[in-house]
Amino acid sequence: MTALITLLAIAAFLYSRRGSRWLRSLTGRNRIRPGRAGASAAARARQLRTPAVRIAEAFGIPTQAGALAARSEAGAEGERRTAARLAPLALYGWRVLHDRALPRGNANIDHLAVSPRGVVMVLDTKRWSARWPVAVRAGRLLHGGRDVTDRLDGLQHEAATVAATLGVPVIPVVVMDGPALRGEPLELDGIHVIPAEYACNRLRTLAAAHRGYGRRIADQANRLFPPYVNGPTR
Repeated sequence: MTALITLLAIAAFLYSRRGSRWLRSLTGRNRIRPGRAGASAAARARQLRTPAVRIAEAFGIPTQAGALAARSEAGAEGERRTAARLAPLALYGWRVLHDRALPRGNANIDHLAVSPRGVVMVLDTKRWSARWPVAVRAGRLLHGGRDVTDRLDGLQHEAATVAATLGVPVIPVVVMDGPALRGEPLELDGIHVIPAEYACNRLRTLAAAHRGYGRRIADQANRLFPPYVNGPTR
């Protein structure tokens, strides 16, 4: 009976003017701006965490939507952390674009980095548990004892699409935020796995070892891969 009375009180509050304002503040639709690191992941989390899901969480009731929202929020935070770590690259003439749309489909690029000489890299932030290290063994990517190789499929697709669109080679890079990397440097099927805390130095070293395609490639990338807006970004 007490739980029922509480639910009725919550429902009455939500339908009140004050409750409506509270719900709008929870939605936060005007706070997410396309083109910022983690924008689409944060928008997805807010879409999933509806008022009903929030009420369930307040009562300690787990929901699938709530779990997915938490994963999206963690992903968004990881992308924002990577963006902050990559910010110093601008001092060296790099151009780094965040949360960009591919020409076709619903996929997005976490980060697209272009060196001063025009070396293009597609970066995917992975914020995984630090409890287990990441390693490459027998041509597979392992997180502890778990085979997570298939989690690189999206990055392979993004890099191939960017390369075909720009007409230049593209280097796919995983920025690993959390786990220690065993046996650095890690590379699997052309994908470089680098520690997030040393991302700037690793990218500069990687760029120095590859041919560039001129400064204009950064402007082309900015034009051909606009901010991702195929979702609840407003």
